[in-house]
Amino acid sequence: MDAGEMELLSETLRKTMTAASGPALDAALAELGWAELLAEFPGVAIPVVFRLLGETGAHAPVLNDVVLGAAGLPAGGAPALPYTGGRWVVWERGPEDPGRSGGMLDTELPLRLAPPGDDGDAVLLDAGRRALGWWLLGSGRAMVSLARTHVLDRVQFGRPLASFQAVRHRLAETFVALEGAEAALVAAEDSFSCLLAKAAAGQAALTAARHCQQVLGGIGFTAEHPLHRHVRRALVLDGLLGSARELTREAGARIRTEGSAPRLVQL
Repeated sequence: MDAGEMELLSETLRKTMTAASGPALDAALAELGWAELLAEFPGVAIPVVFRLLGETGAHAPVLNDVVLGAAGLPAGGAPALPYTGGRWVVWERGPEDPGRSGGMLDTELPLRLAPPGDDGDAVLLDAGRRALGWWLLGSGRAMVSLARTHVLDRVQFGRPLASFQAVRHRLAETFVALEGAEAALVAAEDSFSCLLAKAAAGQAALTAARHCQQVLGGIGFTAEHPLHRHVRRALVLDGLLGSARELTREAGARIRTEGSAPRLVQL
């Protein structure tokens, strides 16, 4: 897939995600050939689709297709997925039932608590963690975009907020965290690097949430401003397939046991 095709794909997906979310987006992606794209070009499909889900704030149960495909199972199902704290969840697909609110982790995402199940294949977790990493990265970039627009437009003491050093430092730290997470996601190939990439993306999204909330000030807490949706989305997705804190501890325990750290990128 060349650069022109990639640009056209991204533009089409962005328009689709801006217009629909949930089951409607799931159906729209199916019409666009999501299953075929995932099967033939997973290295393109996963980064583009999941990053745009984060940037647009839309959602669809496409994570199910990624983990099922990695396990060699047909798409369209809803497997149980591990969640932080030893819990298990199911990302339901199909029409949403407003009356079924019990056991939901979030009011917007159809993630329902499920009984503990098999922890599955390591490859299944690898693919899912990499996909969620791109989603978290997209959410982080969406928060930075909102904060950037605010500080360029808002004036205090006769100066744009963007001119204040404290604001610049917060946004710079967020930018560095997101760029580092993207580099880790691009380099992720094996189980350990996918674990680290998901942890880095989760931590970067949480860093973006913290700093962008501070930069936006009181308006960032209001229901009228879109930041709170991205913050909540990042908090929920960070816990799926292992939170940044849990995965960092897991990586540290592995390095301590083996007595060495594997080379993640050939420089």
